[in-house]
Amino acid sequence: MRVLWLIAGSISLGLGLLGVFLPLLPTVPFVLLAAFCFARSSERLHDWMLEHPKFGPAIADWRDRGAISARGKWAATISIVASLILAVVLGFPTKFLTIQTIALAGVTLFIWTRPNG
Repeated sequence: MRVLWLIAGSISLGLGLLGVFLPLLPTVPFVLLAAFCFARSSERLHDWMLEHPKFGPAIADWRDRGAISARGKWAATISIVASLILAVVLGFPTKFLTIQTIALAGVTLFIWTRPNG
């Protein structure tokens, strides 16, 4: 089972790192998932993530208080708005836009109701 957690953590971390460069791919949720997986598979990798200058504070904020940094909230909101604008510009059907808007409004509400990290 530890091997599966290690693989899942590695894939999640890889997707999180891709999210740094791809604006519509979220970074923090994948990093949090990687930390969760590594906690079950590799104490060394989990400790590395917690001590990492970029990942560590976000992981600790979420683990300790369910908090998201104000910068993270704004970055997520900008990405959400950008994805909606892109869908409109690309001419997605109204039904799809409605579903997307409802889902992303829920995500935005969740993000902004978390404490500030």
